[in-house]
Order: sequence, then structure tokens, then C-alpha cells
Amino acid sequence: MPTVLRIGPYRFHFYSREGNEPPHIHVAREELEAKFWLRPVSLASNRGFAKPELVRIEQLVDEHCQKLLEAYARTHDH
Repeated sequence: MPTVLRIGPYRFHFYSREGNEPPHIHVAREELEAKFWLRPVSLASNRGFAKPELVRIEQLVDEHCQKLLEAYARTHDH
């Protein structure tokens, strides 16, 4: 599971066997994890984050979306 970015307590990563899905990113902190679609940026799933924190994470995903899309393409478009 390649880590693409770290911001504060958050680790932005992919799972290598998810290339059959649209571009997305997983964001983890401790035992919590959320998944965001990247085109357009939107929440796909959430495991434990409270709504206010999800809003902040979604802002981070949006701010770094281009970098995340490029990393997704490098990881999944072989």
C-alpha cells in the first residue's frame, strides 16, 4: 500500500489491487480510514472519522488532488 503523502496525522495511500475502480485515495489516522474519489473529490466511504474531521480531510484531498491523481496514474496505469 504505497503512501503518497503525509500531512499532520494523516497518511494518504493506495491499495495496489484497486486499479479497476475510478481514481481514489485512502486517508488513514490510527485505526480510522476514509476513501475519497478524486474526480470529482467526494467521500466514497468512512470508517470512524467524525463529520468535522472528514470535512477537513476532504479539503486536504481537494488541495492536493492533482498530485494524488498523478500518483494514482503512476501506481495503477502500467
